[in-house]
Amino acid sequence: MTGSIALLGQPNSGKSTIFNNLTGSRQHVGNWAGKTVEKNEGSFTYQGTKYTVTDLPGSYGLSGNSDEEIITTDFIKSGSSDLTVVLVDTSQLERSMFMLAEFARLDKPAVLVLNMMDIAKDMGKKVNAEALAKKLGIPVLPFNATDSRDYEKLKKLISDELKTPHRLIVPAPAEQADVKADSKSKFDWISELLSDVTKTEESVYKMSKFDRVMTRPILGKMICIGVVLVAFLVAMLIMMPFMGIGQMIPALLHDPVDKLLTGWNVHPWIVSVFSMMIPNVLYFTISMASFVFGVNIVFGFLEETGFLARAAYQFDGLLSKLGLQGKAICPMLMGFGCTIGGACGTRVMDNWGQRMLAMSIVWAIPCASIWSIIPVISGMFFTWWQTMLVCIGILLYVVVTMIIVSKVFSRKLAPVENRSGMIMELPPYHKAHWKHIIKEAFFKAWDIFKRALGTVTLVSILFYVLSFSKDGNVDNSLLYRVGTFIEPVTRFFGMGWQTFMAFVSGAFAKEAVLGTLNAVFMGNNSLMEATFFAKTAPADTALLGSVMSSAIAPAEALAFMFATTFNIPCLMALSTTYKESHSLKWTVKVALFYICNALVLSCIVYHIADLFM
Repeated sequence: MTGSIALLGQPNSGKSTIFNNLTGSRQHVGNWAGKTVEKNEGSFTYQGTKYTVTDLPGSYGLSGNSDEEIITTDFIKSGSSDLTVVLVDTSQLERSMFMLAEFARLDKPAVLVLNMMDIAKDMGKKVNAEALAKKLGIPVLPFNATDSRDYEKLKKLISDELKTPHRLIVPAPAEQADVKADSKSKFDWISELLSDVTKTEESVYKMSKFDRVMTRPILGKMICIGVVLVAFLVAMLIMMPFMGIGQMIPALLHDPVDKLLTGWNVHPWIVSVFSMMIPNVLYFTISMASFVFGVNIVFGFLEETGFLARAAYQFDGLLSKLGLQGKAICPMLMGFGCTIGGACGTRVMDNWGQRMLAMSIVWAIPCASIWSIIPVISGMFFTWWQTMLVCIGILLYVVVTMIIVSKVFSRKLAPVENRSGMIMELPPYHKAHWKHIIKEAFFKAWDIFKRALGTVTLVSILFYVLSFSKDGNVDNSLLYRVGTFIEPVTRFFGMGWQTFMAFVSGAFAKEAVLGTLNAVFMGNNSLMEATFFAKTAPADTALLGSVMSSAIAPAEALAFMFATTFNIPCLMALSTTYKESHSLKWTVKVALFYICNALVLSCIVYHIADLFM
């Protein structure tokens, strides 16, 4: 026997947490047919019966025209699920029940889950679940998604309801032609329904001293930025032990594997794949997963304590100009540390379109790796104050790129007619559930590791094919031949074959740029070693600067720095964006935009700088 379950609820109602805890590793993610909206499906077994679970797209209602609402409504109407589990946030019950008011018109079997009961209790709110169940005619389950003990109750309820399903017995709110009147009808229905089943100890909400500071226009924003930057540092501290373990893999495996396979007279290319590429791919993916682990622990803490809601409130007005909600500020600030963390942080967005747009904009933000190489390269050609001007120029163009990205992609991802202001109540501050946070962070990190391993391996093999040379000389690689062949074209964009090679390797990993420049200008190490051992074998920047400054003009160096900064962030960021968006089409679109943007910018910078230098 099997049963089909649908999870229905507004964004941030706890659907994803419940879905992950119910299904565990038995889930798969894709897109709905013909749509770019994320589709989550999984299964669990209870008392010998297998149940399939569909996590329906989070939306605020069922009567709108957004892809999320259309998909959700059509799925429920089609009868594809035997039972709908309607989730509401008990701490904001009146507003969350709006979804149930719309679901009532569909006349389908359902149960109501009152999630976040612990938060509601902290707020002094009480709900008589039994009285509410009698009014509705369907089971009502008080629930805490972070408490593992509650899931046995939920599974039993699902099992019982599939045997003897219940439907709502209260009359659905009358549908009206006027949108405002229709909404009023639904809220009147909710008010009447909750009139004698809810009780609040404090009828007047008192804003805390900290919230009075947090809601100030300027000081509040400064506090938010400071907290997120500190959060990034904490995420880095969490990832460092795992990254250190990953970094040991290439060092431990390279020489033994190389000697073993060479002794067996294996082809040099195969030797380099197993001794150099595979260990480094493991290192890259472990680094990626460990950062995702750290970011999700930090974000989980900030979200559970109620801080993210304050940050979203502060920046909503500003980010609305880019077609985003205020929730996007945290992943954007995280992008200054690592684009991977920024991409993963977009999970807080309400729908797929907002999430994809946020990831596209996060790509414009130079990560920490960029800031570790740009001042070094600039210092080879310019004075300290000129280097400061270069960095300021990059920051100014970040804003320009974000605006351009918004103009180009928001028409499809976040159309103006589908945008709405952020409706929310500031939740009370409360203690974080660390066991739940760590479990969720580990689950997401493991998922990223598995999904990214194949993508990083595939692209790494492609780069190896292009950069391999039997004697290690870069002049004998396919990449060199291609680079020199198209140099007349790259010259137009302001880069010779050497800087263009470094530009290409920078799309693989920004840390590889200095190593690649060292390989192509000084002939030290092979191009593969320069790329894959960039962190463990840094280039001699003083000697490299002397050689580069005599080989290329300052205008080319300036164009190269801008092109590298605004190119694809890195292979791992590309892989993460694909895995987070589940859309190859949109990931490719964004990647092509940034490549074109980088080349056009390089061309403009070079030809203008060439007039004055």
